[in-house]
Amino acid sequence: MAASMLHIITIILATSSALLSSPAESRSTRLYPNYYRRTCPRFEQIIQDTVTNKQISSPSTAAATLRLFFHDCLLNGCDGSILISSTPFNSAERDAEINLSLPGDAFDVVVRAKTALELACPNTVSCADILAVATRDLVTMLGGPHYNVLLGRRDGRVSRASDVEGHLPRTTDSMSRIIQLFESRGFTIQEMVALSGAHTVGFSHCKEFSAGIYNYSKTASSDPQYNSRFASVLQKACADYQKNPTLSIFNDVMTPNKFDNMYYQNIQKGLGLLKSDHGLHSDPRTRPFVDLYGKNQEKFFQDFVRAMEKLSVLGVITGSKDGDIRRRCDQFN
Repeated sequence: MAASMLHIITIILATSSALLSSPAESRSTRLYPNYYRRTCPRFEQIIQDTVTNKQISSPSTAAATLRLFFHDCLLNGCDGSILISSTPFNSAERDAEINLSLPGDAFDVVVRAKTALELACPNTVSCADILAVATRDLVTMLGGPHYNVLLGRRDGRVSRASDVEGHLPRTTDSMSRIIQLFESRGFTIQEMVALSGAHTVGFSHCKEFSAGIYNYSKTASSDPQYNSRFASVLQKACADYQKNPTLSIFNDVMTPNKFDNMYYQNIQKGLGLLKSDHGLHSDPRTRPFVDLYGKNQEKFFQDFVRAMEKLSVLGVITGSKDGDIRRRCDQFN
């Protein structure tokens, strides 16, 4: 009898330990697909209408919002802290050096959705939930896969620029560094490669890859991982980037406005823009997944969906004790 009781206690302790070691999974159980069904029944329709109008008027919105979502979630979890504006008393995340290039269209679409939702159901919908659903809807608008977004996030109460450095991947980082950053957030190498497929839309500023196309070495003007003709085109297109830092090139030069697997096909041919793009194809740890997704879009979509669903519940706040429903997405209550 005593042995049986000891066995039961052991199982209980093991189960408790497993839950404590998986914070994202345990928190996600408090999120629900129909969280606003009663309190804000038009929630999803309002967001869909907002993002549709914004994307039509500003076609860069989808890629911008996807990037904003990554930068929010990968730091301290999906808590909307990236949306906070700095004050004289606090330099917020969005003013960290790596976040200064986040496009205004992404912030604007969240503000528009929040304004409409506050009119329909005041003090009900979090900014973190708005960003998560807007991202999904915009990916789908560009032909990408639809995926489930669980709801019920609260907005975080902390946003500090000083927390950012070293916790978000840079396009100039080595592949080992990028892998380490994603693994520290609980993502496998394959999940990281699948999430990198987000570069099938959007653009990068010339200064982000200028080191690879100008005066690369004593024997080569550009990084030999670039297709030579593509490097020449980039050199001409970015010639004035030092005088005009806004000069940019589409991440996917073949189908820039379509969410597909062309990004992987491009980097297989030396048509990637960034050091991190070339690293995905040259590193033996990541190349098999690049090759897989390059030839199989359905597999890419399946893995992207799973990785995005996992990312969207990373470090979420679900209780009023720890988070808020902000009245404005750019200010704490």
